[in-house]
Amino acid sequence: MRILLFGKDGQLGGALRHSLAPLASPGGLRALGRADADLADAAALRACVRDWRPEVIVNAAAYTAVDRAETEQALAHSVNALAPGVLAEEAQACGAWLVHYSTDYVFDGSKGGPYLETDPANPLSVYGRTKLEGEQRIRASGARHLLLRTGWVFGRQGANFPKSILQLARQRQAFDVVADQVGAPTSAQLLADATALALQRIASAGDAAPSLSGTYHLAAAGQTSWHAYACHVLAQAQAHGAQLLATPERIAAVPASRWRAAAQRPANSLLDTAKFRATFGLALPDWRLHVNLLIAELVKP
Repeated sequence: MRILLFGKDGQLGGALRHSLAPLASPGGLRALGRADADLADAAALRACVRDWRPEVIVNAAAYTAVDRAETEQALAHSVNALAPGVLAEEAQACGAWLVHYSTDYVFDGSKGGPYLETDPANPLSVYGRTKLEGEQRIRASGARHLLLRTGWVFGRQGANFPKSILQLARQRQAFDVVADQVGAPTSAQLLADATALALQRIASAGDAAPSLSGTYHLAAAGQTSWHAYACHVLAQAQAHGAQLLATPERIAAVPASRWRAAAQRPANSLLDTAKFRATFGLALPDWRLHVNLLIAELVKP
């Protein structure tokens, strides 16, 4: 199949380049980064799609600076809301599938358990509102789509929570981490592999493929808080021989109210993945699996 990937330079996009390659026909994977495609330029996006004539469009690009979005609302809206709508319109026009990634931030975090795809959205931030509008534009386009909500993403490329915690632990003897927000740390590699497998199932579904179009929650199994996550990262690093100034017992658990962030975060970021698992026949591993693999790689001699 011919695949057009946006966001190749990000954590998720980098993983997708490898996971999607086996699905593509020879020379059939075109991966674009910021230098190749400006998501704030609708005309350029349309030209990219029409030039490549893909069978699948995968949009791993997004405006993800959650706090900065509060003051850069126009840019966040262009990238997170308008661009997905443009890609969906073009996908509908050429008969392609659109894979797009959304976020737990479309919810307000007040639910007592994991969120279902059918739960009402109520974003707390500009970032969450723009991502929700992007979802709505995709659904309204009529394009066949996989709209995959996830959260707490980390990967080998770029900055992320495990890397930040390790850096802090090498520089300080103690620091604070929020303990009253919960979620499931999800590897970019897990998202990429699950996406590829889902697309493979769609390709083999024949006339039933359109029935697979829709919104799905996709995240690692299990749950943790940011504080427990940080402690786990440091314990794993120590087990691999890392020399740290801060140890897990020196990490203080604090409420989110102690942090003066510009954007409000949901207290509960848990997503129920039963629909995705049942539809595509996939088991999703516990969040510790990929975290442990990343830590082993980051601290290896």
